[in-house]
Amino acid sequence: MLRMSVAIAVVLVVLAVAAVGIRRASAHLQHGAAAPDFTLQAAKGGTVETVDLKAALAKGPVVLYFFPKSFTSGCTVEAHLFSEHIADYRKLGATVIGVSGDDLETQKKFSAQECRSAFLVASDPGLKVAKAYDAALGFGFANRTSYVIGQDGTVALAYTNLDPSQHVAKTLDAVKSLHATAER
Repeated sequence: MLRMSVAIAVVLVVLAVAAVGIRRASAHLQHGAAAPDFTLQAAKGGTVETVDLKAALAKGPVVLYFFPKSFTSGCTVEAHLFSEHIADYRKLGATVIGVSGDDLETQKKFSAQECRSAFLVASDPGLKVAKAYDAALGFGFANRTSYVIGQDGTVALAYTNLDPSQHVAKTLDAVKSLHATAER
């Protein structure tokens, strides 16, 4: 039953991409743009809390990554990769936040299982935040877009690609660059 649900979700994501049309791989906010502020309900390890961009930026840079659907194969791979490298982000003072249009109950389970309770996973009903970040595909799915937001609230990196394999490497490099600049 779960495999069938996952397969259906994957087909829906593919259909959503096709229905919207082929989008530029670089459709996202540009480097240096002001990151839109947001407050969302999120889960970490199954526990719900409020995540606020301004509060997160007060602690350091933020890696904000949008993904299409919890428990689908690509999103699970991406969640595993981010969780495997969470210590690297923390050493650099960065906070990782995943966001999709899934409901909060789904995010609670996804955060505990696939994100390995390592970082916050936010529910974005109606994809309001995803739309503000130009990361919405339509039909209730976010595009796979990762941002690194500097403490000054501007976009330091924006990367869009449905392949989850490079999102961690790209965002980690951008966070390292911000860290090196701050140390100078």
